[in-house]
Amino acid sequence: MESKYNPQLVEKKWYKIWEDSGYFHQEVDESKKPFSIVMPPPNVTGQLHLGHAMDNTLQDIIVRYKRMAGFNTVWIPGTDHAGIATQAKVEEQIKTEGFTKYDLGREKFLERVWEWKEKYHERIASQLRLLGSSCDWERERFTMDEGCSHAVKEVFKQLYDKGLIYRGEYMVNWCPSCHTTISDIEVEHSDKKGNLWHIKYQVEDSDEYITIATTRPETLLGDSAVAISKDDERFRKYLGKNLILPIVGRRIPLIEDEYVEKEFGTGAVKITPSHDPNDFEIGKRHNLEHYVVIDKEGKMTGDVGQYLGMDRYECREAIVEELKKEGLLVNIEEYSHSVGCCYRCDSVIEPLVSKQWFVKMEPLAKAAVEKVMSGESSFIPERFTKVYLSWMENIRDWCISRQLWWGHRIPVYYCESCGQVICETTDVHKCPNCQSNQIMQDPDVLDTWFSSALWPFSTLGWPEKTNELEHFYPTSVLVTGRDIIFFWVARMLFMGIEFMKEVPFDDIFIHGLILDEQGRKMSKSLGNGIDPLEIIEHYGADTLRYMLVTGNTPGNDIRFHMGRLEAIRNFCNKVWNASRFVIMNLEGYKKEKIDLRTVSLADKWLLNEYNKTIELVTENIDKYELGIAADHIYEFIRNCFCDWYIEIVKDTLYKGKTEDISRVRNIMVEVLDGILSLLHPFMPFLTEEIWQNIPHQGETIMLNNWPAINEDYWFKEEAAGMEMIMDSIRIIRNIRAEMNVPVSKKTSLNIYAKDEYKSLGESGIEYLKNLGKGSEVNICNFTDKRSENSAMGVNEAFEIFIPLEGLIDLEEEKGRLTKELEELVFEIKRLEGKLGNEKFVSNAPLAVVEKEKEKLAMYQEKYGKVKDRLDKI
Repeated sequence: MESKYNPQLVEKKWYKIWEDSGYFHQEVDESKKPFSIVMPPPNVTGQLHLGHAMDNTLQDIIVRYKRMAGFNTVWIPGTDHAGIATQAKVEEQIKTEGFTKYDLGREKFLERVWEWKEKYHERIASQLRLLGSSCDWERERFTMDEGCSHAVKEVFKQLYDKGLIYRGEYMVNWCPSCHTTISDIEVEHSDKKGNLWHIKYQVEDSDEYITIATTRPETLLGDSAVAISKDDERFRKYLGKNLILPIVGRRIPLIEDEYVEKEFGTGAVKITPSHDPNDFEIGKRHNLEHYVVIDKEGKMTGDVGQYLGMDRYECREAIVEELKKEGLLVNIEEYSHSVGCCYRCDSVIEPLVSKQWFVKMEPLAKAAVEKVMSGESSFIPERFTKVYLSWMENIRDWCISRQLWWGHRIPVYYCESCGQVICETTDVHKCPNCQSNQIMQDPDVLDTWFSSALWPFSTLGWPEKTNELEHFYPTSVLVTGRDIIFFWVARMLFMGIEFMKEVPFDDIFIHGLILDEQGRKMSKSLGNGIDPLEIIEHYGADTLRYMLVTGNTPGNDIRFHMGRLEAIRNFCNKVWNASRFVIMNLEGYKKEKIDLRTVSLADKWLLNEYNKTIELVTENIDKYELGIAADHIYEFIRNCFCDWYIEIVKDTLYKGKTEDISRVRNIMVEVLDGILSLLHPFMPFLTEEIWQNIPHQGETIMLNNWPAINEDYWFKEEAAGMEMIMDSIRIIRNIRAEMNVPVSKKTSLNIYAKDEYKSLGESGIEYLKNLGKGSEVNICNFTDKRSENSAMGVNEAFEIFIPLEGLIDLEEEKGRLTKELEELVFEIKRLEGKLGNEKFVSNAPLAVVEKEKEKLAMYQEKYGKVKDRLDKI
């Protein structure tokens, strides 16, 4: 092994070997328990970000663990065509060439999108490889590949035939920039500062007015009514009368509706059924007229007179000015309210009534709620069950049509001769009703999430009854972020239940988001994004992976700290150096079964802690507490194996008896093999490189057996005793540091042991001597007279005395400490006086006062330590 670990050389080498050797692929094996995951498919719109890196790291840890634990394992990778996002990218690209999609036409434009897909798919796949993702590339899928496309058409037709897919006029969320509808959950709502305009509507044939309040005066042109609350007495006398619509002059009715809150604004609200989802529902209840006054470009349309063709916001200003002229604007009130924006481009959504395709959600949602309630599919952590149920119980029909060219085209055909509507999974060229060839396919495509919803079973070959589908469905766990529970998780659940009659996954492991060091979401606008590829290039993939998992608990956000990368890189180096030490001391090594009758106290402690670590790591991975599992591995390797055991056995390896050296070598190799296996799912590259250099069986650590607890290695009582010896060594080291004893200088150690710990003290003499720098170690009776002029430390078992005579110049040390105490007393009195001065405390900035308090606490703590050292002398 090289003297220094070079992740760049190691990582590229091993991933190619793993993939070329087919280690990621497993055929269906009925003799083994299946374990399957489908990768949440990244969009083919660019490159992976830190969120993808964390998501795939968590999946890879679980998959590598299950593969080593003997499961028949499959992890299916893939990418998503990402309708709106990908089409927008390609439109931007051809715009730089001076074209629009209309210049190219649908067919040529789609050729350009497929070219984009091929380019960026390769980039994403290579990035997943750099991360170490051990997915089965032989089974890779794309949401628009032939198999997935066939599944989409089959699902659409079956739902259509059952009456669960229908076409109708409905209020949709229209993005004027992306030029398509988006579903309710793709609308991002945020509070924005705006105004509430109070406008007078004249009561017909009178001089009286009703004042309404609105946030959108431009939609006044499309009003069909004014509504009041049923229990609002202020306007009751006007019921049955008409109002005159300002500017337009149209007669509109005053109606009552339970939706209206009398406390909002003036208690009277304008109703525009064509441009507000709530008004649309009110319009249906009261059979109101529809007046479309805003088009799909966000411009004024219809019978709007002088405002025709104006942008909606330009029209708003013009309407307000006209109302002022006519004396109908009562006042303008500043008002913050929720505004819906497109999740892709951040444009303000325009609610429009449009003919669209919908999935009828109530019957599908009911089954998906029941399955989660019964525990067939479990959210981890459990609190996300409530989030899911709340959304599912209030779900609206899902608008699935998009006015795009890139995506799964809706498999519905219209006969232009007789008007017949035909839904088929294959292309239709002749009308089955009138035999006409005048057939036109619906121009719209399906919402991207429609095909994504089928991912757990379409990737396994559905609608064909494949061996993979039968063996690996339902999948074992879905690993995904909390931000797409509604977009994706809920839809996979109801589609899986509808078409497979089973939930698509047993567990739903929800992770949080990655925030920056200040706890902010990473975004382009803040400029705080971090490129995972740059981290991999600088630190290696293993360091990034371990950083993303440590401190990571299910469902909670984590902060990305650059400083932690340095700490983890140091840990990698520590593992590397400890492994090199073992390898360098294996000359003449012969594998033998460890004779437990001859093992030392330190050996027993290590084997016991090794057993405990296997138990804790396995238990926590099974609970998806991957961060806790990583911490246990880190602690055992860094503390138990590197800092203690290796230091303890150096003396044996360098000058011990042959049989002792052989015993230590076998323990080191067995434990190192085990801890590399425990660490492998988290740091696959480092562990493979080291494992190949130690005595081992098999081709790759990837297929090594997951470490199992050895019942013969439990030495709980002896391990507790060794911990006491180690604590004594820590006490000795602390005393030496406090007394400024040179590292090279050895000291005599007098250990006064309680009766029940006497034999423990005697068995720990060599450890105390070697690690406690003892020139001699005396295990004394607890009743013996204590040595004078000594520094002392105490634990549960022992009183530890270190004679100071000859170790340091006592008089010189006393003088130095006395002077230090005098200086500390001066500073403490000065600060106490300052903080006791009310004038200073009242007038000084709070930060200054707090700083002085911190100084005082620091000096007081230092005083206690120095005085303690002086008393010991």
